[in-house]
Amino acid sequence: MTSDKGELIRLSKSSISDLEKDAVLGVLDREFLGMGAEVVAFEAALELFFGRPVACVVNGTAALHLALQACGIGPGDEVLVPSLTYIASFQAISATGAKPVACDIDPLGCILDIRDAEKRMTNRTKAIMPVHYTGGVGDLAGIYKFAEENGLRVIEDAAHAFGTLYNDVRVGSFGDVACFSFDGIKNITSGEGGCIVCDDLQVLQKIRDARLLGVQNDTEKRAAGERSWSFGVGAQGWRYHMSNIMAAIGIEQLKRFPDLAARRRELARVYDQKFADHAVIRTLPRDYDHVVPHIYVVRIKNLVSRVDLQEKLLALGIQSGVHYQPNHTNQYYLDESAAPLNVTTRIYPELLTLPLHPDLSDDDVVRVSSELMRLLA
Repeated sequence: MTSDKGELIRLSKSSISDLEKDAVLGVLDREFLGMGAEVVAFEAALELFFGRPVACVVNGTAALHLALQACGIGPGDEVLVPSLTYIASFQAISATGAKPVACDIDPLGCILDIRDAEKRMTNRTKAIMPVHYTGGVGDLAGIYKFAEENGLRVIEDAAHAFGTLYNDVRVGSFGDVACFSFDGIKNITSGEGGCIVCDDLQVLQKIRDARLLGVQNDTEKRAAGERSWSFGVGAQGWRYHMSNIMAAIGIEQLKRFPDLAARRRELARVYDQKFADHAVIRTLPRDYDHVVPHIYVVRIKNLVSRVDLQEKLLALGIQSGVHYQPNHTNQYYLDESAAPLNVTTRIYPELLTLPLHPDLSDDDVVRVSSELMRLLA
């Protein structure tokens, strides 16, 4: 859709150059499309980026699922997770047979409220899954302290936070287990794809086997251009491996990441400046010297109808979104016995996601912010 204001300003999009296209054509020319040399090379590049071992998989949801499974999370267990997250976080937990326990968020940053999570812990709680919403991480040290005191594994859903720094160190380069997504609109993309970063080599080996249907040591054979013909399986596995086509895209995206990240930060700063001190538009507190934003979310105080506002923006050629419907309101995850999530319930109707991707211009962001403020005047 376009308008008399010009071309449609898209909410999000992939930022792809000729480098990625040529890399994919190279894989097609070699006619080895599955998991092989490119996946090995992408993992090696990511290990240099994080300074830790990495396993690549087919998407971010698979990364979370395999990380949970490899950490021994299963039927009868519970995992603490903020309700305000993509459904994938909850689905990955329930895929193991465990129960996702919806937790509240802090009202400023929309990050997991550790005090609320503590109240929801039981003797069945085995892990906590902080979600790095929009690229922010909140009090990650506090979450790790809480986990250590209670014997919990920490599975970070870092899908939004590729490249974000915490205490001047990259998210994923420290801690227990961090999971990233490389889908088409993330901070880097491999078309689809994701990865798990972890120092626990036993966990990583379980993940590497499980991504290839549980066939033991098949990763090593595929890295050498071979395959297993005797299928030793010791645990439940899944077809979750990454392909060479995905990895070829990811390798080039990682090379371009400094520029992609800088552009995301620049655009978010323009939004922040435009909305500074606005009467009803509240920005999320993010330090863009450290945060690489995946999406840009604002809160609109006393918003009467988000749907109506989105329709008016779209008529002006501006897409917008909502991140996300709280999972505790989803029929599949309803728990009427759980204590209410007062902050999430109050804040959710006020959230609106504005366009953010590296191919936006400063003028695009000025236009989006100006039109939004005009419609709210």
